[in-house]
Amino acid sequence: MGDIIAALRLELGADQVLTGAEIGTRYRGDMSGTGTTLPLALIRPRAVAEIATALRLANEAGIAMVPQGGLTGLAGGANPGAGAIALSLERWSGVEEVDAQAGTMTVRAGTPLETAQEAAASAGFLLPLDLGSRGSAQVGGNVATNAGGNRVIRYGMARALVLGLEVVLADGTVLTNLNKMLKNNAGFDLKQLFIGSEGTLGIITRIVFRLRPLPRSTSTAFCAAPDYPSILELLRRAEGELGGPSAFEVMWPDFYRFVTAHPTTKSQPLPPDHGLYVLIEHQGNDAAADPERFETFLGGALEDGLIADAVIARNEKEVQDFWRVREGLALDTLPHLVNFDVSLPMGRIDDFAAACRQKLLARWPAGPESHAAFFGHIGDSNLHICVSVPYRAGEGMHDVDELVYATVRDFEGSVSAEHGIGTLKRDYLGHSRSPAEIAVMRRLKAALDPRGILNPGKVI
Repeated sequence: MGDIIAALRLELGADQVLTGAEIGTRYRGDMSGTGTTLPLALIRPRAVAEIATALRLANEAGIAMVPQGGLTGLAGGANPGAGAIALSLERWSGVEEVDAQAGTMTVRAGTPLETAQEAAASAGFLLPLDLGSRGSAQVGGNVATNAGGNRVIRYGMARALVLGLEVVLADGTVLTNLNKMLKNNAGFDLKQLFIGSEGTLGIITRIVFRLRPLPRSTSTAFCAAPDYPSILELLRRAEGELGGPSAFEVMWPDFYRFVTAHPTTKSQPLPPDHGLYVLIEHQGNDAAADPERFETFLGGALEDGLIADAVIARNEKEVQDFWRVREGLALDTLPHLVNFDVSLPMGRIDDFAAACRQKLLARWPAGPESHAAFFGHIGDSNLHICVSVPYRAGEGMHDVDELVYATVRDFEGSVSAEHGIGTLKRDYLGHSRSPAEIAVMRRLKAALDPRGILNPGKVI
């Protein structure tokens, strides 16, 4: 172990290779709270050549290398473990170019998402990728986990926004294809191997994002609907009449009642006695006509009974109040909270929620200490579940995981919608992927990382 540390310090400089107490606690793991072990070392390179050198040396020594971005992940994907080296991309940061003619942006992997968004906006463009941790999450991690967020319904996952990548392979080979073209079928699209692979096949160092025009108007409404079929019809109408919403966030009553009653939320847009709630956001390009068009859409939905009530945000404060409800930060105050990020066929989401709730409350009977809250983007099949129950002796989070993921499997869904697999969902990957699919994943891993040094123990 001492040999690899000495080699890294010789090649990279002593200031870039930290060990022991020099590392601190931040680099032990991500926001899942499951990383508790100090890594063998932490390296913080400032250039792609240094990243390549570090990987080459680690590969030759057979030492695990675990890439780390903003450490905002929730699946344990950035946890290094005692015998591994953590490779932080935080010093490899910056927007290298905004190409206004191509409508693209080239960004270093360690750049915070919000920094990239602001640079795009300053040039008159929108970088559609957006999530709550935008201020600290790094774009390399976003792409490595194929991040989603609030605008997937209109713009797609991170995968849909990436035109080109630069990646360093396990042996230090730098694979550069900073493509700016939407159409490019010159052989295999190798970037797709690395998007969503969570650093197990290569370490992303540069990204070319496809940009969109900045919207000229944003209209936001909080609505109440009688039932789930009405929600689906409302979504279809929004797609047809508005050209598609930029956000369509659905909340079940258990979520809405708890969040709006909590003092941290300070907002209750509508009474708590409706069947479902939905936050709709529409971004358009006609600041004069779009608000009226949005109100006409909502008026038609009210007349036809698709929604029972609605309130439109008239200023930025009201927009923030609506989103504060949807963000559901009040749930973080619950004890023993277990969060889930799953996908289901859109037409079966409400049936899944009912079945999952029934199973949870049968195992841990309903009461003031039992909570099961459901909410999600829905238009992209994504459902979030927050569970807080009083565990009995011998029980714990694993028991909740088993119940929820078994129900996801029964409904032919995915155990991970946008948070990745990491370590926390690895045992349940077979609930959503066939043995043949997992075998192919392992063959790809063996081909690109034969010594198994890249983020070992994650995904597969």
